[in-house]
Amino acid sequence: MTDFAITEFGRDDVAANIEALGEMMHACVHAGASIGYILPYSPADGADFWARKVMPRLDGGNLLLLVARAHKRIAGAVQLDYDTPPNQPHRAEVRKLMVHPDFRRRGLARLLMLRVEEKARALGRHLLTLDTRTGDHAEPLYASIGYRTSGVIPGYCLDPRGREFDSTTIMYKPI
Repeated sequence: MTDFAITEFGRDDVAANIEALGEMMHACVHAGASIGYILPYSPADGADFWARKVMPRLDGGNLLLLVARAHKRIAGAVQLDYDTPPNQPHRAEVRKLMVHPDFRRRGLARLLMLRVEEKARALGRHLLTLDTRTGDHAEPLYASIGYRTSGVIPGYCLDPRGREFDSTTIMYKPI
């Protein structure tokens, strides 16, 4: 079993690790992860995602980023988006759970999910939502830690190869 160190990353942490984060995202997309991007996808594309989509949100205090390391490598990450409307101060969305292919099947995804739930509770959030490609490897994991399916949207997004439209499963968990 690999020992993982999970830490909360701020803007400066992302900037200091931008290449490694980009490489992790590149590896995940190339391994078939449905995280919003299609092939071809380069490590530079991954770094651009972190620089343009994540770093500005970390400044606003409404996005939390947890990053896992193993053996000095970035092994995984997950985001908690708690930028919600005034009538939803109790809710947050889990986004972009990623585990580098070299570190899969070692319990890291579960560990990241449990840690992000702890952070959500500390922020006063007690309802988490997420979406995942229907039939994805993560779907049974989410169910095993208490997420419930609220519905499926057919034809929601292109698969990572850009060939077919995949459905997405919407899930939630009271915490």
